[in-house]
Amino acid sequence: MSYSIAEAARRSGLSIDTLRYYERIKLLDPPARDGAGRRAYSDDDLGWLGFLTKLRLTGMPIKSMREYASLRRHGVASAGRRKAILVEQRQSVADRIAELQGCLEILDYKISNYEQIDRKALGQRPAMEEISA
Repeated sequence: MSYSIAEAARRSGLSIDTLRYYERIKLLDPPARDGAGRRAYSDDDLGWLGFLTKLRLTGMPIKSMREYASLRRHGVASAGRRKAILVEQRQSVADRIAELQGCLEILDYKISNYEQIDRKALGQRPAMEEISA
């Protein structure tokens, strides 16, 4: 299947400008061209764009994404380094999740305190499980 740049943008969730930018910085190989010379993105292109989007969501820097994309062009010979990049990024994501979990716990604690304040202000007694905690 072949997709115009507008359709590829819609399907990938990226803007047309981002698709062109990714091509310019060599994150994305130049797509094929149709008979009129317009970009024609393939399903493989869309799959790669989906993966790039996930890498960006993990906070991976563009520099690392460019290295990964460059290595990808070398095929199996670069699999070890590509794996290492992903392992490093996975650790970064795990560290960030742990950090956010700590933030969530603090927020839950503070919300619970405010709920107790609200109940006291309304003259309500705390729930039985709160008394025993």
